[in-house]
Amino acid sequence: MLPTPRSEDEILESANVKAFSFNELKTATRNFRPDSVLGEGGFGSVFKGWIGTGMVIAVKKLNQEGYQGHKEWLAEVNYLGTLSNQYLVKLVGYCLEDEQRLLVYEFMPRGSLENHLFRRSSHFQPLSWNLRMKIALGAAKGLAFLHSDKAKVIYRDFKTSNVLLDANYNAKLSDFGLAKDGPTGDKSHVSTRVMGTHGYAAPEYLATGHLTAKSDVYSFGVVLLEMLSGRRALDKNRPNGEHNLVEWARPYLRSKRRIFRILDPRLGGQYSLARAQKAAALALQCLSVESRHRPSMDEVVTALEQLQDAKEGGNNHLQKRPSGRSLDNNGVKVATRGKPAPSPKLI
Repeated sequence: MLPTPRSEDEILESANVKAFSFNELKTATRNFRPDSVLGEGGFGSVFKGWIGTGMVIAVKKLNQEGYQGHKEWLAEVNYLGTLSNQYLVKLVGYCLEDEQRLLVYEFMPRGSLENHLFRRSSHFQPLSWNLRMKIALGAAKGLAFLHSDKAKVIYRDFKTSNVLLDANYNAKLSDFGLAKDGPTGDKSHVSTRVMGTHGYAAPEYLATGHLTAKSDVYSFGVVLLEMLSGRRALDKNRPNGEHNLVEWARPYLRSKRRIFRILDPRLGGQYSLARAQKAAALALQCLSVESRHRPSMDEVVTALEQLQDAKEGGNNHLQKRPSGRSLDNNGVKVATRGKPAPSPKLI
């Protein structure tokens, strides 16, 4: 459990990170040049930079009028500066100078999961089934660590834009501005103002402000569903009845025979139907309306470990269906020996 911050000095002394001057970060990012922008959001902008002997970094520069104010900035330094885990993005340092608030992270060369799932450009090839399962497992391990007795933290803002990927598609969680210490003693939850991203928040949290580790599990279920379907949690550009991904997909998730209807057509049919059914069943569990019916993140990790491809380790973009013949949900032969099956039609 992290100490409750009483002052800036206390937090910054507890964090194992470097203090940068604003001029150092101006130099590192070439004066925050527009062509070095990696991403933008309500908090401000993230710039690519270089320090020392060529170490590549990502510098988050907060808008002074942005919604993510000083409190969230301190939370980020507090959590990422104190917690260390291979599934959390590494915070290299910070800058606190006059009104300037900046954070310096390790550079994650493949960017966010959001970009790979939803951006259509030559820079982002469709993720294979194996890679999606590898990324899901890494992100799940990050949440499981946060929920463990060592950390006891509720992340509160799990979404595809906060899952970053290194060169080998290893997933790491970023952006801890909304994280909260979990309940202590005999308390079952933390009561807090409802914050986060619409479409990912658990129903009981939206209704009551009661926050538990199972709130994160629900958000993980939404992201897993996005990975399976290639659809955003909320998308007003979809036809009526399909704007909310969870509401649209839930009937299909409940039926093994209809799972294929929600799977991302960009997968090109390159997946095991049995594994897809298991992944869909896991997503449905995580999305249980009653939090007590959701698995723990440790249980999610165990389930996802069983869905990894032993031979390829999730590193290749293409996975052929297993040899031999199998039946799809309609009893049609879909896989012939040595040939990938055609992509199932989505209706």
